[in-house]
Amino acid sequence: MRNKQGDNGTSVPPMSKPLRWLWLTVAVVLLDLGTKALMSSVLSYGQPVEVLPFFNLTLLHNTGAAFSFLAGHPGWQRWFFAIIAVGASVGLTIWMSRLKADEKLLGASLALIIGGALGNLYDRLVHGYVVDFLSFHAAGWYYPAFNVADIGITLGAIGLIWESVFEGRKQARRRG
Repeated sequence: MRNKQGDNGTSVPPMSKPLRWLWLTVAVVLLDLGTKALMSSVLSYGQPVEVLPFFNLTLLHNTGAAFSFLAGHPGWQRWFFAIIAVGASVGLTIWMSRLKADEKLLGASLALIIGGALGNLYDRLVHGYVVDFLSFHAAGWYYPAFNVADIGITLGAIGLIWESVFEGRKQARRRG
């Protein structure tokens, strides 16, 4: 593995305690499970509660993945997505443990994705489905319902993309 080069061409040292980012993972899991429990206790299944003209709280159960992918299958997908969540969480935690001192956005992004994966994993293992309740809509078109774990995964993915694009540009400037 090559050492990452700093702005002045020197090697960037490893991050001190890179797994400290796991506090963010724990925060995402707790917020996710707390909001799912709350919404499950106050909402009736499938009955939208309008919050804004374009936003409802609607309790739904998703046995598939994003956008209900594979939701219509007989149940094997529960274990398939659970294995993916565990594998991704382990892999991303190993990646996090190897972060360099200047990779703070990367650490936060990995922690958000791990937190989202673990929040939804809990649902799959305990309930057999993921609890969704955030529902946006406009002009009769409804975006698939989602939850706090999905927000963590999405924000983490955006952070990874941002880091990838701008880190690549920084490295190209240093070489050129």
